[in-house]
Amino acid sequence: MTPADEAKAAADEAFARGAYPHLVNGGTVDKASTLDAIAKAMSFPDYFGRNLDALYDMLTDLSWLPAGEHVLIWRGSEALRQAEPKNYLAIRSVLSDAQRALGPVDGKADSWQLTVVLADS
Repeated sequence: MTPADEAKAAADEAFARGAYPHLVNGGTVDKASTLDAIAKAMSFPDYFGRNLDALYDMLTDLSWLPAGEHVLIWRGSEALRQAEPKNYLAIRSVLSDAQRALGPVDGKADSWQLTVVLADS
């Protein structure tokens, strides 16, 4: 399965369970471009600070989006991993921490959940 196919399948699965998919178009080869791509995919507010702390803050708030599960699908993350391995690991760490912080909430209708999917097969 190609990364594009994997991303489409993840988006289809998100839609099927009532979640909101957000596709990060991959292929970015630097930290700044990756942060911008995530910000665009998640419709971050203009005050996003474009650094890892701000990324975590945005991903663990999500109050500008409708309540529910939001699935961040990062297609092509492999390009950043190859170009800037340390920045890739740092961004992955933030995504993982944010996903844990916004894990499943026992059916609360007014809460947000974050699921991160890497589509790089």
